[in-house]
Amino acid sequence: MRCNKKTALTLIASALAVASFTSSAVTLRVANQGDALSLDPHSLNESLQLSVVGNVYETLVTRGRDYKLTAALATDWKQTSPTVWRFNLRKGVQFHDGTPFTADDVIFSYERAKGDGSDMKSYVGQIKEIKKINDHALDFVLTAPFPILPELFTQWFIMSKKWCEANQATKPVDRRKGIENAASFHANGTGPFRVRERQPGVRTSFVRNGNYWGKVDGNVDEVVFTPIGNDSTRVAALLSGEVDVMEPVPVQDVERIKGNAKFKVLQGPELRVIFLGMDQRRDELLFSNVKGKNPFKDKRVRQAFYQAIDIDGIDKTVMRGAATPVALMLPPQVKGYAPDLAKRLPYDPVAAKQLLTDAGYAAGFEVKMNCPNDRYVNDAQICQAVAANLAKIGVKINLEAETKGTYFPKVLRRDTSFYMLGWTASTVDAHNVLYPILSSPGEGGRGQFNFGAYSNARIDELTALIGSETDDKKRTEMIHEAMKIHQDDVGHIPLHQQALNWAAKKDIELVQWPDNGMYWRYVKVNK
Repeated sequence: MRCNKKTALTLIASALAVASFTSSAVTLRVANQGDALSLDPHSLNESLQLSVVGNVYETLVTRGRDYKLTAALATDWKQTSPTVWRFNLRKGVQFHDGTPFTADDVIFSYERAKGDGSDMKSYVGQIKEIKKINDHALDFVLTAPFPILPELFTQWFIMSKKWCEANQATKPVDRRKGIENAASFHANGTGPFRVRERQPGVRTSFVRNGNYWGKVDGNVDEVVFTPIGNDSTRVAALLSGEVDVMEPVPVQDVERIKGNAKFKVLQGPELRVIFLGMDQRRDELLFSNVKGKNPFKDKRVRQAFYQAIDIDGIDKTVMRGAATPVALMLPPQVKGYAPDLAKRLPYDPVAAKQLLTDAGYAAGFEVKMNCPNDRYVNDAQICQAVAANLAKIGVKINLEAETKGTYFPKVLRRDTSFYMLGWTASTVDAHNVLYPILSSPGEGGRGQFNFGAYSNARIDELTALIGSETDDKKRTEMIHEAMKIHQDDVGHIPLHQQALNWAAKKDIELVQWPDNGMYWRYVKVNK
């Protein structure tokens, strides 16, 4: 059934309407192009997912308004030996159901996060075991020295052992297999907001946790989160007053919203790099007309794809300047960035065509490309532009652009030949790219998001050394060596670094984190 814009806005207004619990309550209405796919904090390592559940669940270590490390469920931490970290836990903290938070919940959350179905293995993969000292102190014993462990813990959420056991949710929701449990739709964290009502894909409402242990800088009592996938409808919802905050702002609407005195646009560089990955594991691609071999195992084919893509044209026409082309899998803001490797291979369709010919594919070939259409800014349009570029060298792309609800289970199972993904180095350190993205898939979450199974033994070796190296100069040299190897291999095809675009009513104060996190404890609505 088709409906006009007025009808669509009426439906959104109806979906957003919730009973106000007090006459003085401050309600924040947030719209996003997508939804958190689950309330399970271990189910999906995806930016929006982590941002939403990060208002309900908490980590041992977090980041403050300035994005610097600060204490959360742990009050302090220190190394007692090269491979042992002592963490002291905050006392007096309760989960939303009133259960006290203790060391047992941390141990349980570690076992859960490293288990089958978890998407968060890479954040606990350095841990060999956890030794309980008492109810509020733990020793983390590591497999090797790892000086940036606290930074890694900023993405590992702690769940209630008692609640999970009582609700048959001891294992993570497995997005690969479509397995759900109570943690998909209900939550019991220690954070500043509680889940009041969950309607997946329609609306989720949250209320302030009156027993929260920490300080809340903002004044929001209630949050109504609504996914609105259509760009124009989402913008119209903001401009009509149906929502207070929305993101992302479609790049074509940035100036229009800026020109409206009632609204503001918040912009800044994101730590995310958008890139393309290719299946380099199988002997024959899953979705291709090439039989008996895998073209992507040949570096010349990977390089041909790279040089056939007009990234400047994409960033000008599709992104309208809201992205910066990159040559590495991490942006300049991340520790370990190598300025001397910042030059991309030139856009050269003639050279790309010759590379394909040299590799034995003069007539090109056909392959399917998987792409989300509700995760990044103009994600489907980027993939369409890539497909058009590759068509010029004889490669036919069968584009499958789909909601992340079906996209992620597919790529997480590695049921893909060619895909687009974005990665945010949330630790602001190159190891958070090397370990989950560039390393060979292995134990402890290594290479967990290396969906094409690119593999180089020297990068694996360097990544392990980088993880334990304490000398900054030596560490940086090793990072640069690993990045150079990957670049020379054309292991992946980096495209660009995104810019963040949020929009809000003028009277709303927000803190915009560079990982695209929106935390409601910092939001202030000036009445």
